[in-house]
Amino acid sequence: MKVLVVGSGGREHALCWKLAQSPKVDEILCTPGNGGTAQVGENIPVPDDDIPAIVSLAKERRVDLVVAGPELPLVLGLENALSKEGIPCFGPNAYAANLEGSKAFSKNVMHESGVPTAPFRVFDEYENARNFVREKGAPLVVKADGLAAGKGVVVAQTVEEAEEALHDMMVKKSFASAGDRVVVEETLTGEEASFLAFCDGEHYALLPSSQDHKAVYEGDTGPNTGGMGAYSPAPILPEEKYAETAESAIAPILKHLAAKGEPFKGILYAGLMFDGDTPNVLEYNVRFGDPECQPLLMRLDTDIVDVMLACIEGRLDQIEVKVKPETAICVVMAAKGYPGSYPKGMEINGIDEADKLENVKVFHAGTKLENGKILSSGGRILGVTALGKDLAEAKKRAYEAVDKISFENSYYRRDIGDKGLKRLA
Repeated sequence: MKVLVVGSGGREHALCWKLAQSPKVDEILCTPGNGGTAQVGENIPVPDDDIPAIVSLAKERRVDLVVAGPELPLVLGLENALSKEGIPCFGPNAYAANLEGSKAFSKNVMHESGVPTAPFRVFDEYENARNFVREKGAPLVVKADGLAAGKGVVVAQTVEEAEEALHDMMVKKSFASAGDRVVVEETLTGEEASFLAFCDGEHYALLPSSQDHKAVYEGDTGPNTGGMGAYSPAPILPEEKYAETAESAIAPILKHLAAKGEPFKGILYAGLMFDGDTPNVLEYNVRFGDPECQPLLMRLDTDIVDVMLACIEGRLDQIEVKVKPETAICVVMAAKGYPGSYPKGMEINGIDEADKLENVKVFHAGTKLENGKILSSGGRILGVTALGKDLAEAKKRAYEAVDKISFENSYYRRDIGDKGLKRLA
């Protein structure tokens, strides 16, 4: 079969890599792709938000399955458009994708379905939001309602910070129309974990827990990024807690959307905050996380095509999703300056040497293949991923691989996985 992967990051390279392992897959296309996906399949320069062009491409190339990597094409209705043409798409329809596309929609669904989450208010007018903040006091979390490339969330420690965030979003339009509406909620404290499940609208199959590292600097300091590394499993959410956590964070959402006649099919990602042993849902994503996807797919031990088709066709209960017992860790190598301004076009050396190490895979994110060379083209450049018998071994192996890779202006955190190691000590 022929598969089209939509997107251009480390997650999409990992998806192409995993799909290529399926004996059912003969050809992989990726749009727009990166330097890594170009080595697995064929990159086609169509933007991931151009839904008509993606649909046309899928029709022209007689694609059997489309896999949506990022959230934007799903929110824009990629699944709906492909469905009209009879082309299977792994990912939810536009209504269900609002779980990520609209913070207000997501919080209201959580409230209506009984999912534990922080108390919140939704505002369409700046003055009303500002008055609420002054009355409520800090700390508070201010969220732009729409998609803001992961940057539309401000944890305000003072009323002044919350007011500034509201002004940026609602008056200055820092995130364009994404900030026309805002969610203001109470601050949750604790340790975060990511919990993902394959879903077919009624049934779900759990992936193991994982933990992202969002802050750019070591010790979880500095501005938030798209993610500087991840590992799986996360000791904060051990396997014996999976079923209980899924019943509070996954099952109610599936039941709610099914009752609306909009069943959720694809990956449902619950971002959790643990205060002690009690998880609250911070947010939902409607796709694999990046970089969580990389360690999770390193551990997945079932043909991913079988799982995706079972989700689309509503027969996930007939599939056993197997996972390797090893721990996996991903270290993101970025460009100095990220998530602010950063240089591009650096030649990257040592990827092949790192890839030759046992149980190591280097996933490309912000790269391009040009005249036989791999050059940097983004802020997050590589996701160096390794398997080990435990977290300590996986971390050691990943950083051994990192040390074999070189490019100008490189930056990466040296403490990926340390929170997990402390819990295991």
